[in-house]
Amino acid sequence: MTAYVEAELDRLHPNRVLAREATSAAEYRAAWDAIEKQWGETIDRARRLPEAKLHERVDGEWSFVETQRHLLMAGDAWIGNAVLEEDAPYHSLGLPGGGVPAEASAKLLGLTLDAIPTLEEVLAPRLARMATMCRVVDELTEAELDRVCGRKPADLYPDKDYVVRRCLSVVLKEEAEHHRYAVRDLTVLEADTRTE
Repeated sequence: MTAYVEAELDRLHPNRVLAREATSAAEYRAAWDAIEKQWGETIDRARRLPEAKLHERVDGEWSFVETQRHLLMAGDAWIGNAVLEEDAPYHSLGLPGGGVPAEASAKLLGLTLDAIPTLEEVLAPRLARMATMCRVVDELTEAELDRVCGRKPADLYPDKDYVVRRCLSVVLKEEAEHHRYAVRDLTVLEADTRTE
């Protein structure tokens, strides 16, 4: 992407900047607050569409429901597993990114990749994971930011140190970027609904 395109995206989607540039505990809190508020408004918007629309893909991209499944997976991996070391961090409705082998992730993490859940079925664990992220950043200290996690996000990830700061940044960036795509696609789906 050119510098001009990046600058224009930052202007149109300021949460990208907050997500990318957060370095202190207060900045991580501010970035998450902004992202959480933005998703709340967008989910309310999505709920006004017929359920079938929320499963439609626009230009081959993930549907709105698939996007929520992917963000659930990101929170499970980077927060539930790496940062919090939960006993059972992965929800079965999680959807890994394109770079993760589907069959391996399904088997290792207990994912049900072929599930076709409703938006509300995905939002139950997704909103719970968002609440967990909120708690993590609310309790965040400067020392905690530099703590090396006891686990990597998933067994499929490379063996190296994963620091809390990096894990939080990955989640923030995933949330900000996928929000941008989701809003773009909702606009198309809303227009389709009006012309049907």
